[in-house]
Amino acid sequence: MSADRSDGFLSYHEPNIIEILTLVSFFLFLSVSEWLADKTIGASLIGPIVVGLLFGFPIGNILAPAWQETFLALGYIGLILIIFEGGLTIRLDLLHQNLLLSLIAALIGVLTPIAVSFAFLYAGSHHAPLETFILGTSLCSTSLGTTLVLLTSASSSSNFSDNTNNHTAPNGTKPNHPPTGNTDFSQTRIGTVLVSAAVIDDVSLGWIIGRPVLASSLMALLTPAVARFVARPAFRRWFEPWMAGPTAAGGLDGEKVGLWKRKACVVELMLMVLILSAFLAIAAYAGASVLFGAFLAGGFVASLPATSERGPGERWFVEAFDRYTGGARGHVLQPLFFASIGFAVPFRELWVGEVVWKGVVYTLLMAFAKMIVGVVVPVQDLVSQLFRRKGWAADKDMPARPRGWAPAALLGAAMVARGEIGLLIIQIGLNETPFLTNKGFAIGVWAIVLNTVIGPVMVGILLKRVGPRIARDVRWGVQNRETSEVEQIGGSGTDGSMLELR
Repeated sequence: MSADRSDGFLSYHEPNIIEILTLVSFFLFLSVSEWLADKTIGASLIGPIVVGLLFGFPIGNILAPAWQETFLALGYIGLILIIFEGGLTIRLDLLHQNLLLSLIAALIGVLTPIAVSFAFLYAGSHHAPLETFILGTSLCSTSLGTTLVLLTSASSSSNFSDNTNNHTAPNGTKPNHPPTGNTDFSQTRIGTVLVSAAVIDDVSLGWIIGRPVLASSLMALLTPAVARFVARPAFRRWFEPWMAGPTAAGGLDGEKVGLWKRKACVVELMLMVLILSAFLAIAAYAGASVLFGAFLAGGFVASLPATSERGPGERWFVEAFDRYTGGARGHVLQPLFFASIGFAVPFRELWVGEVVWKGVVYTLLMAFAKMIVGVVVPVQDLVSQLFRRKGWAADKDMPARPRGWAPAALLGAAMVARGEIGLLIIQIGLNETPFLTNKGFAIGVWAIVLNTVIGPVMVGILLKRVGPRIARDVRWGVQNRETSEVEQIGGSGTDGSMLELR
């Protein structure tokens, strides 16, 4: 893919037909593989990873290196948009209410893989302690991008026919969740715990790849303060009244109302681009993760309006984000991100002697080490039941016995995928330290890659079988807002970082 450079400009020329056909086949296979993976195993993201393996360095090396670098950069933009959307759509009230539970889940997800790694690699296979620690920390990660894509895919494909309104609590009252005709799993309690635990995992592992946790912590503390005392009052005073716009009830015809809404969507998009760019720059120059910056930017934007909905069925900023980025993000950038994971897998080095069986065993152990995170769900249910027996619980419409195995299984399975974060950490361990051997690197890559495949497959199977049950679950499913005027982001009330929307 060479081009002649003249003075001051790049010469325009007709691309080689081989290059054109290669790109056409690459994008065609991305789309077809995504569809096949979704229909066969319920995890569409596996298809692009396989295509990345075949077209990239690991196996076929069909794409030119410059193209692979370009697609990696474009895919990372897709990842940033995925995570920004996660922050934009997350329930801030549920995030605040369940922050302690998310911290516990994240702590289990970090410590258990390290402990299991030392038991298997250090005590059982006599790997060096520092090598074992590097492998364990790379398997502590949770792919936030994969997690959010799984929730989004589940939400877009869910169309439950079950009549939620027929379900009643033991005391005869209706449960505290809305009907689930088309469930957005990011609005469920278990989805909120899952996303926030994955974010905390990413932040807590920052020191391993040279990112000071202090920078991330300061961003997490300062963002709610800036939103509450600066950005939110300004937005509600100057932007929100204008962007809410006229309605047909105010005497304007539908065409003028539609034109006004389109203008408002453009303004919303520009605000999101500016805020996201600012957060990415701050995170990068402060030494924090840009992915964490993207998530904070989404939460920051979501906290600006007085209410989450601008009108019936219209959510502030979400419609504009979907309208202007949905096509490119869903059909181009997101598949390129997962294909770039395939580019980074050292496929040929994995098939050497004992590396194979150790890699498979380590994979299963690491899958278990993350699935154990789901134990926080039944434990929380038992604690709630104990408080209810003592008469301290306020939620009287909850069932008498905890029934949280389905949400617990979803939480554990969705934490299994390591993805881009795991590959990043283990490659830094190989290239920038003398402690990780090639054999240890290959064993770790086995676990990262297979877990990135196993996790989404398990989530797809779970959602097909028990998705409606999870969505209807009184404690862990879709929750009605106790009030539409208050949302909180930040701490659990103990660190003072709280943002209230009034």
